[in-house]
Amino acid sequence: MLDIKFIRENIEIIKKAAKDKNREVDLDRLLDLDEKRRRLIGEIEKLRAERNKTSDSIKPVTSVTSINKEIINKQRDEGKRLKEEIRKLEDELKTVEKEFNDLMLLVPNVPDKSVPIGKDATGNVEMKKWGEIPKFDFIPLDHITLAKKLDLVDFERGAKIGGFRTYFLKNEAAVLEMSVLFYTFQKLAKKGYIPIIAPSLVKEFTLFGSGQFPWGREEVYRIEKDDLYLAGTAEVPVTAYFSNEILNEKDLPKKFVAFSPCFRREAGSYGKDTKGLYRLHQFNKVEQVIISKNDYDLSITCHEELLVNSEEILQDLKLPYRVMLMCTGEMGEPQVKKYDIETWMPSRNMYGETMSNSFMGDFQTRRLNIRYRTDKGEVKFAHSLNNTAVASPRILIAILENYQQKDGSVLVPEVLREFLGKEKISRGF
Repeated sequence: MLDIKFIRENIEIIKKAAKDKNREVDLDRLLDLDEKRRRLIGEIEKLRAERNKTSDSIKPVTSVTSINKEIINKQRDEGKRLKEEIRKLEDELKTVEKEFNDLMLLVPNVPDKSVPIGKDATGNVEMKKWGEIPKFDFIPLDHITLAKKLDLVDFERGAKIGGFRTYFLKNEAAVLEMSVLFYTFQKLAKKGYIPIIAPSLVKEFTLFGSGQFPWGREEVYRIEKDDLYLAGTAEVPVTAYFSNEILNEKDLPKKFVAFSPCFRREAGSYGKDTKGLYRLHQFNKVEQVIISKNDYDLSITCHEELLVNSEEILQDLKLPYRVMLMCTGEMGEPQVKKYDIETWMPSRNMYGETMSNSFMGDFQTRRLNIRYRTDKGEVKFAHSLNNTAVASPRILIAILENYQQKDGSVLVPEVLREFLGKEKISRGF
């Protein structure tokens, strides 16, 4: 959520941001409601002051005369009239504020000046590449075929048990997932990130806070009986960790490495990636989250730090990747700047997204009321950032396909061999 004062003073910038992000929001109506809201608040405060003055003037008297009684009755009648007028204005204000707040939730964040303007993925800009694309002297297999031949994934029984986009990881694939998640978790913990295992069950306010709601409701599983939701990323619970709290400036930034199971309905992906491990309803992820000071340059530095962390993980795994600067049309509503890190996947003959790195400014923290007190005693809204460190089983696609051998086996990335206790995956665990 943006500051309404900032919106009022920069309305043309906000309108351009909404247009560039392909988002429709009635900003003129928002400003009209804001003006009406402020007028009503002013009128209510004025009437309250008059009512208080009237109440103060009604003083107990030692002897009741007809004149005193008449004056007191008039003052009481005036007090009742002011009370009723205040009530009517408060009811009107309540209606205005409801529409105002609903519209405020729809206003997207303003992109950084470095973000390219574009309607869709064609507007994204490749920033860098790392690693050599593998050249096979045989016809490489896709991860689905490899998984079946090596008895690593059971798609059929997964669908039988949990429906479409559900799976069982088996044998070395199960250990490989645990290995890559723990390797990443441990690596970032050693860098000073606070290790945390986050809940997947969350209250609604956390999803409004992260900016998933109101836009992405269709993507989220709801448990109606308990009025809870299943989070699609640890960003949701961890960003809300300090909701309604005031932190100390000296304690910032707070850096977390968080593990959580993730759940997504994938309602908007009908017909996309219907086979394999690329787009699923349930997966496991290690997420990076930073709560930082309200310092734009510092947050940009933190954003680059998160990118470096993800790149290091892929470099440790020796997986070719590229970094994409996302254009305005490919960014989410809360984001100021976003990188996607895409890893090479031979069966797709292209890179596939494996990490997403976002700087949100104070968009989320305003919604979640996360503030900090400066050394000078000022209270400010913090900044928030997040980035996938690794998500599985999507990362397994890249490992299986890039590390496959002519004999049908798959080499284990060197940094994960101690976890699996072997250098090669072949049929039979």
